Amino acid sequence: MQVYQLRDESIKLGQLLKAAGLAFTGVEAKYAILDGLVEVNGTVCLQRGKKLVPGDVVTFQGKKIEITG
Repeated sequence: MQVYQLRDESIKLGQLLKAAGLAFTGVEAKYAILDGLVEVNGTVCLQRGKKLVPGDVVTFQGKKIEITG
């Protein structure tokens, strides 16, 4: 499991995918989310702007990212 350390209070889902290197562009992240390929805390999330906070776990392409503060 990969760990992502927040610099602020939260990060948007689309931004996290780019920052973690799981999407090369914002457009790629957008379509991955809208296609239902991304889960937040075990549930498919279709909101690109979903704010992630410490304790959230994002799953995409078999990789998990835990958000820490």
